Amino acid sequence: MILRYDRLGVEIPAGDPDPAGAMAVQELMGGRFGEMSTLMNYTFQSFGFRGRKELRPFYDLIANIAAEEYGHIEAVGATITTMLSGADARQIVEQGSPAHFLKSGKGVLPVDSGGAPWTGDYVFSSGDLVEVLTHNFFLETGARNGKLKVYEAVDHPSARALTAYLLVRGGVHQVAYARALELLTGADLTKAFPMPRIPTDKIPECRPYLEQGSHLTLYRFTPDDYTEVVAVFKGAHPETGEELRVEHPAPEGFPWPDAPAEEDVFAPDYAPGEIAQIAQKLREEAGLKDDVGKRAA
Repeated sequence: MILRYDRLGVEIPAGDPDPAGAMAVQELMGGRFGEMSTLMNYTFQSFGFRGRKELRPFYDLIANIAAEEYGHIEAVGATITTMLSGADARQIVEQGSPAHFLKSGKGVLPVDSGGAPWTGDYVFSSGDLVEVLTHNFFLETGARNGKLKVYEAVDHPSARALTAYLLVRGGVHQVAYARALELLTGADLTKAFPMPRIPTDKIPECRPYLEQGSHLTLYRFTPDDYTEVVAVFKGAHPETGEELRVEHPAPEGFPWPDAPAEEDVFAPDYAPGEIAQIAQKLREEAGLKDDVGKRAA
């Protein structure tokens, strides 16, 4: 089961509308190396995992990272929606993706930066544990490269905050899969195939995460499960030599950024004030407090 919290793993700052940047960030959602791919690869691998009892540390690793990846698609979605808030139709059509205006209420879509839909063809789940872990290492390699490209291409504060966060967290997953393979086969992929030289310590938005030790930490995204991940995620970080660690619970997170009504795309309605009154009436009838919608903040 999935237990969902109404929070984000990263704080998404506001900024001016940026339809062109939002279209670029779509690659991190629906691209081959986007967050939908990492989420669905690890999710389906955990569904079909055989020998779960005997290989529990490896199952826990894949299943736990899958849970974190759900939070990553949330963060990408919140970023794109924030970057489109306040943009008018002509600005979106001329500078970005018309679909953001015509199909999604100025919100995120399950597509890449070129508008191609995400596809299940991006999922690899052969059942062979060594194959799966090797695939996942290279998937995270491509994903981190993609995040750095978006960081370099888009200077919107939301995109910069998102990509810096994902660069650090993706690095943790990359190390996790490499270490699992090393323990299973003796092969050290970080030496055979050096990890991409992404200088996270030179990216200002990454530095707070490095100072917190996030690059060393695999969080357990579950109330009580996936405890055996500690048997795999251990030892020295291949780049810094610092000790890897597993922590529980995961960080509390941040409130979702405000997404104001956009009447020109009828989101959430052509007359949002009217349905807001209906929602308020329903709250009152249910005995809810007036600030119920603000509790996540």
